[in-house]
Amino acid sequence: MSDLFHPDVPENFLFAVAAVMAATPWHTFQVLTKRADTLSKMLKGPLAYAAKCKHIWWGVSVEDVKYGVPRINELRKSGAHVKFLSVEPLLEDLGSVDFSGIDWVIVGGESGRRARPIEHKWVENIRIECKKARVAFFFKQWGGVNKKAAGRTLNGRTYDDMPKLERKAIPDKVSRLALSSDLTQRFSRENALIQIEAGL
Repeated sequence: MSDLFHPDVPENFLFAVAAVMAATPWHTFQVLTKRADTLSKMLKGPLAYAAKCKHIWWGVSVEDVKYGVPRINELRKSGAHVKFLSVEPLLEDLGSVDFSGIDWVIVGGESGRRARPIEHKWVENIRIECKKARVAFFFKQWGGVNKKAAGRTLNGRTYDDMPKLERKAIPDKVSRLALSSDLTQRFSRENALIQIEAGL
């Protein structure tokens, strides 16, 4: 797993990944980043066509109030058709958060030897805010040193809500191979032009 909007990721690679995702609507893709400003800029610009795809879900990490919560508004402004938040690891109480315009909120605690604690009231507050905004709520885990033992029940039940999946038929093998060939040729041409422009 990597962040497609990391500054070290070349734009032509990002564009190629977006083109492949857009061309394969029989899959559902989830793209997650902490760089909400870059995501919003790209989805309103050169990746606007991919923002409109119902099978590509665009999300931002929201771990705390200072850094995470401001990303929500950037995502909301992005124009993405499906917008989700990964509130994992949840490191503090987010307080009253506006989830309007968001389609899905995933919440979870940190796991591993040095996992920071999570509190029930933090998770419950998010669940209540999601219910108010009619946003799908998914509770992934409590986390901790032994996340399997800690489980994922909240208030005696599990929460597995998700946005509606767009079901598309998988094309036959011949069609998929033709699409793969077309995309490969397109990216080869674009990379060649980039190298020529760069004087390589």
